[in-house]
Amino acid sequence: MTVTLADVAARARVSPATVSRVLNGNYPVAAATRDRVLRAVDELDYVLNGPASSLAAATSDLVGILVNDIADPFFGIMAGAAQSEIGGQDPGGGAGPGRAGSQKLAVVCNTGGSPERELTYLTLLQRQRAAAVILTGGALEDPDHSAAMTAKLGRLVEAGTRVVLCGRPPLPEGEAAIAALAFDNRGGGRRLTEHLLALGHRTIGYVAGPLERTTTRHRLEGHRDALRAAGVPGADDGSGRGPLTLHGPYTRRSGYEATLELLRREPGLTALVAANDTVALGACAAVRDQGLRIPQDVSVAGFDDLPFSVDAVPALTTVRLPLQEAGARAGRLAMGTEAPPPGGIATIAAELMARASTAPPRS
Repeated sequence: MTVTLADVAARARVSPATVSRVLNGNYPVAAATRDRVLRAVDELDYVLNGPASSLAAATSDLVGILVNDIADPFFGIMAGAAQSEIGGQDPGGGAGPGRAGSQKLAVVCNTGGSPERELTYLTLLQRQRAAAVILTGGALEDPDHSAAMTAKLGRLVEAGTRVVLCGRPPLPEGEAAIAALAFDNRGGGRRLTEHLLALGHRTIGYVAGPLERTTTRHRLEGHRDALRAAGVPGADDGSGRGPLTLHGPYTRRSGYEATLELLRREPGLTALVAANDTVALGACAAVRDQGLRIPQDVSVAGFDDLPFSVDAVPALTTVRLPLQEAGARAGRLAMGTEAPPPGGIATIAAELMARASTAPPRS
């Protein structure tokens, strides 16, 4: 049922005229009254300017790109590529041919990994009648947040907003109108560990990301699948908290501290897998600070193939995700210049990049 301005007024215990003044910002309203009205708007998920059906053909030129951390190259690369498509730029930074009339304003929304901020940004974009919304990176594995996100994105779609998930698994409810470009994190994690097993490693530490993120779980599942297939003891521990697995943020510091702890727990460790390349840099620093060599004493591998990975010393073995290509494709889907994938879901392959940071274990 469509929420009306009168519904908001009733919830806030004010007149419809007061609600209109607050939302239009064209007349002074007491701060307490304004807060009460905005709280009612949020609780009822009210969209300014009438029923959703009337908004389908009246979206704005705004496109929102939600990222967990704009300073992280993983998100920055995808957001930049999407923004180029949305703004009609060619790879050289100029206007693309024939695109002058198709540009829209892309706004990057940095959530800091906060589920509350993620929902707040979506509400603000909904009020602005955004033409499209792109959500990047893994999702939070929390039933209440998942339900709230599914409902919020469904309302955006009903209002005529295109919704694209980039590097994010499809919604549990499988909303057909939402395009999902999902990275094969599980397959990439499996291939990376298979590479280490093929080199002869059997005592492998794993520095995982935050426990509650889909990306963390899928990469760790791939790692455990490879260990299990090779008959490595302890591979069937499904808790995600085995003795050679530690969780933490996707940061260099997390990689450093977790690696020191893993080396303390298991001095015979011969290889380390990091949740991403940034974590891997911290792991490499910790290995060196313990007087160990890479890869002669300990092999180290990352994930994502961020630009600095090939320039690390030694060059970092990692799993390449085509972040630039995925972001550009998300931008085209948001603009409606590319047809959605069959069934609304496309799985983007992950490629093993074997480099000098991994080698057979010391004898």
